[in-house]
Amino acid sequence: MAASRTASARLSPTPADRPVYVIGAGPGGLAAAYALRARGIRAVVLEKADHVGASWRGHYDRLRLHTTRRLSALPGLAMPRRFGRWVARDDVVRYLEKYAEHHELEIVTGVEVHRVERTEDGTGWLLHASGGRELTGSAVVVATGFNHTPRIPDWPGRAGYGGEFRHAGEYRNAQPYAGRDVLVVGVGNTGAEIAVDLVEGGAARVRLAVRTAPHILRRSTLGWAAQYTGVLVRRLPVRLVDRLARPVTRISVPDLTAQGLPRPDTGLYSRVKQGSIPVQDMGLIDAVRTGAVEIVAAVEAFEDDKVVLADGSRVSPDAVIAATGYVRALEGLVGHLGVLDERGRPVTHGGRTPEQAPGLYFTGFTNPISGMFREMALDATRIARAVGKRLR
Repeated sequence: MAASRTASARLSPTPADRPVYVIGAGPGGLAAAYALRARGIRAVVLEKADHVGASWRGHYDRLRLHTTRRLSALPGLAMPRRFGRWVARDDVVRYLEKYAEHHELEIVTGVEVHRVERTEDGTGWLLHASGGRELTGSAVVVATGFNHTPRIPDWPGRAGYGGEFRHAGEYRNAQPYAGRDVLVVGVGNTGAEIAVDLVEGGAARVRLAVRTAPHILRRSTLGWAAQYTGVLVRRLPVRLVDRLARPVTRISVPDLTAQGLPRPDTGLYSRVKQGSIPVQDMGLIDAVRTGAVEIVAAVEAFEDDKVVLADGSRVSPDAVIAATGYVRALEGLVGHLGVLDERGRPVTHGGRTPEQAPGLYFTGFTNPISGMFREMALDATRIARAVGKRLR
């Protein structure tokens, strides 16, 4: 891994030598830094943790990329074949460490950026960082991550709930839940995988609270990865992809209506455009079909140490795991610049920069059907090209 630089030695560029600051040393930030460096542009990565890939280190143990190794590599370095087709969490971390080392990226760890604003002369960007640092850059790439801050709905009574409750971001493996009754809330990819992990890890009972039935896809069919299809159809009209996907999913995924998971009434790609990625089947279909994972109604409230469900029933699990997603948490960093939409997401990404904030770029805040790692790799090249053009 690239060694950290001291603030005094590396974080005081002169006005004539303003680097591009990349905020975040995850895959998106590292890829952008490499692409900039490959064009002869100095890029300094600022990371609040003590190492690269901090969010990946904190994911649950069984996690693997849902995208193939070949289509998940970042620019300039392939993923080793020994990682297999579906790369495990620990191997993703190893790859990110090797990536930073291989490309000799300039990374400063232990520095958190709190606010980004234009310089007084309007020619660059001023970053306010931990330790009272004020850093001036020619451009800024925000790559703080899609899964930044755990989101927990404001359920009535939750604050007074006396049972065990944690967000999925704190879940590592099923060992603490062996022989216990667990309620998992949320049926995205994380919730689905945690539910299956709990079953395989010996939980006595696993229930999965679902508000909206998801689209479920086989990760691979006869060797053809679902990601390949995502790449092929991404630019097609949404309605056309919805129509094409309907018969495919009906053939490949059994009807689980009797088990509480009816087929969605919204098209697959329409749902993606709304921000909901299909669930990649990692054992959920069989677990639901056999009853190992019980589907229950969505959580509405907590009352008298019980969980109140949308159908009026009450359950008393030993533990509740909320797989309710994350928020980008960009408001304090760039919210004052008018570059976020009503849901707190950047209005641009990749090589495009907001009209009111020229030189400010975002990567890693979209989750396309074709794969996030692939998207960040493409973003990196586009960002470097755009920055190079601006600097010229």
